[in-house]
Amino acid sequence: MASRALARRPLSITRGLVAARSLHATTPSLNDKPKPAPTTTTSSSSSSTTAAAAEGDKVPSQGFLGSLFYGSEHARAEGDIKLLEKKQHSKTVGRGKYVHEKITHAVIPGHRDAYLEAAEAYFTTLAKESYNLGNVKLCGSWETIVGAVGNFTHILEHEGYKGYDETRVLVAKNQTLQKHLNNMLPHLQTRQHQLMSEFVFLPMSPPRDSGYPDGGVFELRTYQLQPGKLLEWESAWRRGVEARLRFVQPVGGFFGQVGQLHEVHHIWQYPDMATRQAARGKAWTIGGWADTVQQTSRLTQTMKTTIMLPTSWSPLR
Repeated sequence: MASRALARRPLSITRGLVAARSLHATTPSLNDKPKPAPTTTTSSSSSSTTAAAAEGDKVPSQGFLGSLFYGSEHARAEGDIKLLEKKQHSKTVGRGKYVHEKITHAVIPGHRDAYLEAAEAYFTTLAKESYNLGNVKLCGSWETIVGAVGNFTHILEHEGYKGYDETRVLVAKNQTLQKHLNNMLPHLQTRQHQLMSEFVFLPMSPPRDSGYPDGGVFELRTYQLQPGKLLEWESAWRRGVEARLRFVQPVGGFFGQVGQLHEVHHIWQYPDMATRQAARGKAWTIGGWADTVQQTSRLTQTMKTTIMLPTSWSPLR
C-alpha cells in the first residue's frame, strides 16, 4: 500500500503563498461576445443589396475566435476542425496569457527527506520573492505515490515567454535561490523541464485549500498524441469534458510547447482514491463521454496516469 505520509512541515512563510499568487481572470469581457447580424427595414427591391453589404462588413475572426478563446457556446457550435486547422495550433487551442513550466525531479532512493528540506526552501523562497523575480508564481508541488515513485512535480506560472525569460535571468542572479538549488541537486537522479500552454476550456486553478484530508489526491493524466492531431484532440475533449466536471474538481489542462511536443496533460483532484473510482464511473452515464473517449483514443500513441500527493507547502491542496 502506498504511503500517505506528507512532506515536512512548511517554513513559516508558507502560509503566505495563497495570498502571494494573484488570481487570473478566465471570464470573457463584453467585447468578446459575437455581435448579432444587422437587420434591415428597406423595401424588397433594395433588401438584397443591403444584406450583401452587411455580409461584407462581418469580420469572422471577431465572432469566432473571440468566443473560442473563452470556450463559449457559440464557439462550441462553430468549432469545426476544418476551420480550426487554418489557425496556428497554439493560438487556436491555448489561452495564451501564461506559460506554465512543469518541473519533474527524480529523487535518489533514500534521499527523500533531504530533498524535501532543500526543495521546500527553494520553492517557498521563490514564491515569497515572486515580485522581484518577474512575477513567477508557484502553482503547486506534488509527490508521486503511484507511477514513477520518487518523482516530484512542480508547476510554475510565468507571465508569457517574456516573463519566463525575465525570471530565468533573475533566478540565476539570486544567491539565496542558487544556494537552495545547489542543496537540491545532490539528491536528484534526473530533472526535466517542459514549457506548456493552458487549454482555453481547462485553465490552471488559482491557489486553494480543498479541505480534503491531507489535501486529497491529485491525478496527472498524460497523453502522447500522434503528431498533427492536437486540434482534433482538443475539439473532442472540449465537447466531452462537461461530463467529468460534474463529478470532479479540475486543476488544469495543458499541452507541451517546448520540450516534449505533442504531449497533453490534465490534472484532477479528489478527496481519495475511492471517490476517484466512483467519479470516473459516473462520467460514463453522461451522454457524449463515451464518444469523447472513442475519438481521443484513436489520436493517442501512449497514455499514463500518475497519482500524486501535495507537499505541505503546495498552494494547491
